[in-house]
Amino acid sequence: MSWARIMAPLSGGQGDAAAVAAAAMIAEPFGAELAAVYTPADVADVMPWMGEGFLGGVQTTALESLKEATAAGEANARKAAACGYAKAQFVALQTPVWAGLSAESRLSDVVVFISDPARGRGPLAEAFQQMVADEQRPVLVARPGLKVGGTVVVAWDGGKEASRAARLATPLLEKAARVVIVAAPKASSRSFDPARLQAYYAARGVESEVQLLTDTGDAAPALLRAASSAGAEILVAGAFGHPRLQEFIFGGTTRTLLSSDGPSLFLSH
Repeated sequence: MSWARIMAPLSGGQGDAAAVAAAAMIAEPFGAELAAVYTPADVADVMPWMGEGFLGGVQTTALESLKEATAAGEANARKAAACGYAKAQFVALQTPVWAGLSAESRLSDVVVFISDPARGRGPLAEAFQQMVADEQRPVLVARPGLKVGGTVVVAWDGGKEASRAARLATPLLEKAARVVIVAAPKASSRSFDPARLQAYYAARGVESEVQLLTDTGDAAPALLRAASSAGAEILVAGAFGHPRLQEFIFGGTTRTLLSSDGPSLFLSH
C-alpha cells in the first residue's frame, strides 16, 4: 500500500511555501507526485453580488481588480511550487474553482494544508472544510516538527471516522519508527477493543503498541497529552464525528485538535 499523489492547495499568499514544503516532505518517501493547486477566488462567485449593471462603472473596476489579484496570486503560487522536488507539478484552477478543486482532490491520496486554513483563517479556510467534510478526503495539517519516519499516534474509538482515518494512514504508519494506538474508553459511549486495530495493522506488517487512557469527557486534551508524551510528530484522528453545525457551535474533539499547538494532524471524516 502506498501513496502516489499528494496535493497542496495554494492561495498565492505567504503560507504557500510552507504548504509545498510539507507536501514534498510527505511525497518524497513514497516517490509520489506533488500537485501544487492554485485555488483563487472564483469570479463566478463574485458576479451575482454586482447586480444587473455589473458591466459598468465601479463594478467593472472591481472585476478587473479581482482578475489582476488572481494573476498576481498565480505568479506567487507558481514561485512557491518551484520547490525543487522532481515530481512537482503546478495546476491553476479556473472557474468553477470549487468543482476543479474537488476533481483534483478525488484523484489525490492526501491533501496538505498548514494550520491557518484548518483554524478557519485565510483564503483557504473554506477549501479546508470542503476537503475534509464535503469531499471526505484524508487531510494532513502540517505543523512545525512534521516528519515521516518518526512516531505516529493513532487516536481510535471504534467509530466510523476514526477507523477510516486509521486505515487511510496505513502507508504513513508503514514508514514510522513507532506507532502508538491511543484509546480513551471512558470518554466514549461505544464499546470497542483497541487490540482489534492493533491486529489490523499487524496483518499489514505494522507493529504497534496500545495505550489506554483513563480520562472521561472530552477526549481531545488527553489525546494531545498522550501524543506529546510519546513525542509524536503526527496524530491520526477522525474528523467531525458529529454534525458540523453541532461541532461549530459546541466545539468538539476535532475543533480542539485543530486549535491546539500539538503535532501535525492526519484527519479523515
